Amino acid sequence: MKQFPKKLQDKLNQRATINALRKLDTQSNLVDFTSNDYLGFSKSKHIFNQAHQSLINTNAINNGATGSRLLSGNHPLYGTTERLLSEFHDSESALLFNSGYDANLGLLAAIPQKGDYIFYDAYSHASIRDGILLSHAKAYKFEHNNLDDLQQKIKRLNLTNSNLDTAIYIVTESVFSMDGDSPNLIKLSHFCAKNNYHLLVDEAHAIGVFGNGKGLVQELNIQDQLFARLITFGKALGAHGAAVLGSKLLKQYLINFSRPLIYTTALPPHSLSTINSAYKELKQTSALKTLQNNIEFFKLELKKHQLNSYFIESNSAIHSCLIPGNNAVKAIAQKLKSKGIDVKAILAPTVPRGQERLRFCLHSYNSEAEITKVLTWLATFVEK
Repeated sequence: MKQFPKKLQDKLNQRATINALRKLDTQSNLVDFTSNDYLGFSKSKHIFNQAHQSLINTNAINNGATGSRLLSGNHPLYGTTERLLSEFHDSESALLFNSGYDANLGLLAAIPQKGDYIFYDAYSHASIRDGILLSHAKAYKFEHNNLDDLQQKIKRLNLTNSNLDTAIYIVTESVFSMDGDSPNLIKLSHFCAKNNYHLLVDEAHAIGVFGNGKGLVQELNIQDQLFARLITFGKALGAHGAAVLGSKLLKQYLINFSRPLIYTTALPPHSLSTINSAYKELKQTSALKTLQNNIEFFKLELKKHQLNSYFIESNSAIHSCLIPGNNAVKAIAQKLKSKGIDVKAILAPTVPRGQERLRFCLHSYNSEAEITKVLTWLATFVEK
């Protein structure tokens, strides 16, 4: 084997020096405060059996998709699933992608054109940033959840909505994956509508949590003011894949110009059947109410254990405890692990240095006793 390039080895060594070298861990049997499986759907035997039986009933016995959607992979279940998504999410159309990463990449690389402008929240997910990098538009980030800063940045560039050849895209998330907080989507949507800007919202961590499972955008009833929404199925829905919601013209455009859609093998029928089964379960499950109760109980326990000052304010299923320093936060995560609790340490450079944190993900299947236990131990460890 040829010698590994020195520049690459140096980068690995640098990560190791700051105690931030990533590795792949196997799943544990610890109490889960880490996964994005907010409703426990990924472990649902009912969803699994229903998806499997549906494939048998329709004689859809296929292990793979056989090709991209534009070649041989556009199984009839695609149409069924996209119609379901459009109806459930009150959207003119839906277009399925293989993952949330693919969807953000495919949307943002294809839509903004040369001469256009993109303004994105400073805490936007890596998939949003990577999509923007592939775009030919000029891009500027604005301060996290700061509408005033966004307005000032647009104003300084002297941009107006009078030039029909120049489009302005505003990109944010309804629930941010690291902080668990949300922007003022009502004010932001009104601002975009007033100025004819195109608003794109990533709802990955809001689906299955807000709006009776429909997401924060529909809870606020602003879906008609958006240019595009991104939803994913690998979190609260416990499945795999993602979709872009928007107009029929947007769907037609992405089918023609979105490279992650055009040049990749499609999702297999089993993935589509699982999405369908998960949405059926979402309409009737009590897990959403249980999750909301757990979120409220968690917040009450934070106050009881005097931990509020460590945590970023959040109404979502994500609650982050700031413990600066990779070594410090990893040490507390390891102590919690020794008590049978799985809470992941989020390290720099994933988050800015000094903002390292324990990221608590709450689930419908977490008991109040487990929540009390983890916060009791956390209070002990941070005090020391």
